[in-house]
Amino acid sequence: MKFEVAENETIAECLARMKKEGFTPVKRMEKPIFHETDKGIEVLRQQIIFVGKKID
Repeated sequence: MKFEVAENETIAECLARMKKEGFTPVKRMEKPIFHETDKGIEVLRQQIIFVGKKID
């Protein structure tokens, strides 16, 4: 299952949410989010996604 760190959420809060739902992180992915300005394309923020494995 994938868990995305929300804009108003810290990484620690996302990991706590994963643990509460019964998952442990096994992989972390980051993707840049771009936006277009009059100067060109710039990075707006990083999207962080954790892949979780169900805790037995």
